[in-house]
Amino acid sequence: MLFRSERLPKLKLISQTGRNAGHIDVAACTERGILVAGAGGGNPNPTAELTWGLIISALRSLPYEVQRLKEGHWQSTVGDGLKGKTLGVYAYGRIGSVVARVGKAFEMRVICFGREGSTARAREAGFDVARSREEFFSTVDVLTLHLPLNAETRGIVKRADLSRMKTTALLVNTSRAPLIEEGALVEALKAGKPGGAAVDVYEDEPVLGASHPLIKMPSVVCTPHLGYVERSTYESYYGTAVDSIVAFISGQRSEEHTSELQSHVRIS
Repeated sequence: MLFRSERLPKLKLISQTGRNAGHIDVAACTERGILVAGAGGGNPNPTAELTWGLIISALRSLPYEVQRLKEGHWQSTVGDGLKGKTLGVYAYGRIGSVVARVGKAFEMRVICFGREGSTARAREAGFDVARSREEFFSTVDVLTLHLPLNAETRGIVKRADLSRMKTTALLVNTSRAPLIEEGALVEALKAGKPGGAAVDVYEDEPVLGASHPLIKMPSVVCTPHLGYVERSTYESYYGTAVDSIVAFISGQRSEEHTSELQSHVRIS
């Protein structure tokens, strides 16, 4: 849901923990002279780490087996390994590049897809690039999304893309839920292509009362948007957000401070 500034006529500053402003009506803020400050976004590792946690958890049925053990049972599933499998990274950016390097360490074949700049960086790093969209979605065993959400990427993964995936494939999304066409992932999982998913993000958050359909699906591992929820990240994000507020209130406008503030503040 978009934040709209007309509901707060006295608003002067929005200081948020993150650079993505897709949930804010930036044009309206600009028109009303509201400053939008975005903090953080400099460390790709926490989200990349969670991505691999989700991949391994899903392929080895860890949430299920942990719960079964607590209930007094012993092993009951046979998991899938990573070596020799094909990892699809869409796209090769700050987070995607970390995920790709880990995939290589696990002796996976890594294939990348995305815009020209992204694929060029992937080639320079020695990774394969899919020759077509169709090849990318039909080839991978694990597909992980690492795109920012904006007007160009909203709904960029279509129903037709998912229908090309293997029945044994896993789709992982630790970026933003609306990257996938609305309702498409649930429909695709019910149809068996892909065979499973691991997601950390949802269209409307927070998700309470287990109200999202993906949470109820046995083929899906779900986490409550934990990608950035790591101690050092929180200290950085919230520290910078508070600094922006203090600077705004104090009204400091020295050249030194303005330069420092603009390093983590986007003027809308």
